[in-house]
Amino acid sequence: MGSGESTTRKVSFGVDDEDRVRILRGVKLSEDVLQRMRGVANIAPERTSSPASSPQTNTASSHSASSGSQSQQGPQQRAPPSSQHSKEDQRRYEHQQKILKEEWAKMAQREMEAAKEEMAKATSRERQQTRLEAERTKQLVQQLQKKDSQLKALDAFYKEQLAQLEKRNLERYQQSKEQFHQAASKTEENVRPRNTEAVCAGLQAQILSCYRDNKDQTLKCSDLAKEYMQCINAAKKNLLVNHG
Repeated sequence: MGSGESTTRKVSFGVDDEDRVRILRGVKLSEDVLQRMRGVANIAPERTSSPASSPQTNTASSHSASSGSQSQQGPQQRAPPSSQHSKEDQRRYEHQQKILKEEWAKMAQREMEAAKEEMAKATSRERQQTRLEAERTKQLVQQLQKKDSQLKALDAFYKEQLAQLEKRNLERYQQSKEQFHQAASKTEENVRPRNTEAVCAGLQAQILSCYRDNKDQTLKCSDLAKEYMQCINAAKKNLLVNHG
């Protein structure tokens, strides 16, 4: 390490946005690792390269050793931060996954509760609608039964009224029939039969015979007709005189 052939490595440091984490060749290092690396770089080497070496040579050797030690310590200290960051990233990832799972579970629970609430509301509305329809159906059935009872009562009433009318009409008919027979009997008893004789029967027979014989010459029977009319008038006068 003290020879002049040792090479130095350039290490570039950077500052992140928070001014706390430095960057070594693209790898982020924590403040603790950086302090340890600085401490190793500031420690002087315990052994020298040669007794005959000049102070300048010792100084150069010390600088080279420091650079070499720093170069060798750099790769050796690079693994732990990477592993630490991997664990932190893993823990952060697991924590984020846990949070996401919790959020998903909460969201699913909220969705489930909302769905249950909506289902309960829909079921309640359906039950209420079914109950209202059942009540309407029951009311309609009751109204129909009441209307049917009223119609049956009216039918029975009209049948009874019709039967009573028929009975009264039959009674009136029988009564009128009896009254008619009684009146006819009384009339027959009060009316006496009379013996009547034909008036001018001989002339009536002669006229009929004349008309039969002289259908085309009825004027030949005019004298008989006049005589018959005179006989009728004389009979009327006699009847009026007798029953005057």
